Amino acid sequence: MKATERWWSDRMQQPISLARWGHYGTPVLVFPTAGGDAEEIERNHLVGACGELVESGRVKLYSCDSVAGRALATFAGTPAYRMWLLNKFHEAVAGEVLPAIYADLGGHRSRVVTAGASIGAFNSVAVLCRYPDLFDAAIGMSGTYRLQRFLDEQFSDDLYLASPLDFLPGLEGPQLDSLRQRRVILASGEGAWEDIGESWAMADTLGSKGVPNRVDSWGPEFEHDWATWWRMLPQYLNEVC
Repeated sequence: MKATERWWSDRMQQPISLARWGHYGTPVLVFPTAGGDAEEIERNHLVGACGELVESGRVKLYSCDSVAGRALATFAGTPAYRMWLLNKFHEAVAGEVLPAIYADLGGHRSRVVTAGASIGAFNSVAVLCRYPDLFDAAIGMSGTYRLQRFLDEQFSDDLYLASPLDFLPGLEGPQLDSLRQRRVILASGEGAWEDIGESWAMADTLGSKGVPNRVDSWGPEFEHDWATWWRMLPQYLNEVC
């Protein structure tokens, strides 16, 4: 039921791993939090929380190392390097992780649902917006969508390309047309360490471009922690998949 693989990414100039749980079902790529690895969601029981959906064949879960998130969380290198790596991470997801998922699916190139919490939510929404022809929907939980605080408040072309808050306002043409056929769910608690304002800012940017989305507030009893995401992810996968 579980399989893992690891390869060297020329794009990022470092290795990346991909883990999979399940036999068949809608492919769902779950991005780890901050600097988590491909198996973080299993160690923190998020795979188990989705067990009924996995075992019934509704979904097939995948997760890859949060290579760029690790650099952001540890302030590795210069801000310019972190922004470069974030952009290259998204390119690696589209150009390396998805082909590995397709191979696991027997060559079937179905659109993939994305999900994630915290910085994982940023990545899930960002890759959907950047590559709407490859992804079907995004589930962002307790999202952090403005990353400048991890970058000494600096900015670059790489961050512009990677950050939907920045590139969406100027987006037009076929990419936007495709994105308007997708949907984004932005869920957040309002308890400790949560900032639902991040989700509202992302929703405003998506909505201004006609991208279907909604913000779900889970209230003050839900904190920025795994227990919240155990409740959220199965509910939204049941809705989307």
